[in-house]
Amino acid sequence: MQDLVSGQVEARPNATALVMGADKISYGDLDILSNRAASMLREMGCKPGDRVCLLLPKAIPTIAAMLGVLKAGCLYVPMDLESPTERLARITKACEPAVILVANDSIEQLIELRDLSPEAKSARCGTLADDLDAPAGLDLAFSGPDVAQMPAAAFDSRRGAGDTAHILFTSGSTGDPKGVQISHGNVVSFVEWGRRHFQIGTDDRTSGQPPLHFDLSTFDIFGSLAAGAELHLVPGSLNLFPNKVADLIRTSRLTQWFSVPSLLSYMMKFDVVKQGDFPDLKRLIWCGEVFPTPGLIYWMERLPHVTFTNLYGPTEATIASSYYTVPACPPEATWQTPIGKACDGEELLVLDEALKPVETGAVGDLYIGGEGLSPGYWKDTAKTAAVFIDDPRSDRAGARIYKTGDLATVGEDGLVYFLGRADSQIKSRGYRIELGEIETAANAIDAVSEAAIVAIEGEGFEGAIICCAYASMEAQDLSPADLRRALTEKLPKYMLPSRWLMLDPLPKNANGKIDRKTLRERFSNGLGQAA
Repeated sequence: MQDLVSGQVEARPNATALVMGADKISYGDLDILSNRAASMLREMGCKPGDRVCLLLPKAIPTIAAMLGVLKAGCLYVPMDLESPTERLARITKACEPAVILVANDSIEQLIELRDLSPEAKSARCGTLADDLDAPAGLDLAFSGPDVAQMPAAAFDSRRGAGDTAHILFTSGSTGDPKGVQISHGNVVSFVEWGRRHFQIGTDDRTSGQPPLHFDLSTFDIFGSLAAGAELHLVPGSLNLFPNKVADLIRTSRLTQWFSVPSLLSYMMKFDVVKQGDFPDLKRLIWCGEVFPTPGLIYWMERLPHVTFTNLYGPTEATIASSYYTVPACPPEATWQTPIGKACDGEELLVLDEALKPVETGAVGDLYIGGEGLSPGYWKDTAKTAAVFIDDPRSDRAGARIYKTGDLATVGEDGLVYFLGRADSQIKSRGYRIELGEIETAANAIDAVSEAAIVAIEGEGFEGAIICCAYASMEAQDLSPADLRRALTEKLPKYMLPSRWLMLDPLPKNANGKIDRKTLRERFSNGLGQAA
């Protein structure tokens, strides 16, 4: 992965690589800082394959640390500073880091983490910062001035395409985070496709909006730096202020924006996008969840000069596996955006229970094959074997496909359409119901800015209880009764939610997606009303 950047260092050392607010760094200086970081890690005894936890905020030195870890032949583990310390302790227990890197933003969290985790306490701790405000009793193995004394010459411990580059911890059904291993080859394959497909070049100014522990950020970082573009890191605090996000796109003259759809819906809610806005923007890309069509219409009507592309893919398949560029503004709010067709080197397979392709228009389980497949979950062979299964079409040893847990269908146009999670199909009042169908209908209502449909267990004969959480558009008062009446025109009675909760905004998880687990907990605890 680090080799993706080296060509730009040689060709354009003085060009700006990273920008965050008033701070910026050139390709040449980024290379020097990451070389020194790599040398320091080796000085600390790090060996190829060792894990380095990044208990760091989104910042320019953090990107240098990522590159330094890779150059040292190690694996980086980005950690979410917003996570409870107990969760971070479970992550350090799983990955057993050799080193933990910290900054002023995370020093208190490190102290708590070392109290909870023997693995964190035994790891060596250091920082790239010059002015870390470390309390008495916390001995750091190295700091910024130490790193500055390390050799600045090229430092590259080469690793193979199949070697793991980083571990991304996602939520697990048992409560323990799952560590998804991502190899160098996984990232290089997608980045090379993305650079070609989106024609990213040295004149581009791209966004770095997702948090660094979210896999979308991998494309922002390595896709931009590999192309010699200028990557603008977006502070996480800006996401609460849609007008400031819009200002950043304008003033930074961004040519590419990449984020989850919920932020785009939030910006629509407050109507911060003007007609013909963002004249330098060429591409808007989203991934991670369904973008409700009313929001897509809002953006496409205002930005006719921009191309809009939907990417699809779970973390286990590295950033994204398929794409679809919307050819024209959708004609109506109920139009469905396909997840499209596979990226180069990837496969989308819609299969039945016997792992045979379903007929056109039939619903099946969505599997992914190809170069993006993760090596599996870190130190968890059972979970790996459960979803990374032998490819039934191949006699080649080790050929695998990944079961996404999503339902899909292949349309008459040959494109793949996402239909929701396999576990989102419920039985209520004797009917089998896809929660995604209800959610699409709710999001198509003009007064709704975003809606989420979840189900909780019922105590009576009716089975699962369908629940709707929603936010209304700015300056519009939409009661649960009003929303229910609007849905009666779109859905049969048996599909109507029976509990309603108006929230502004809907809760989001650390990756900016709608937090459905929290919503289910709220409804299970008696929140919400009948209508």
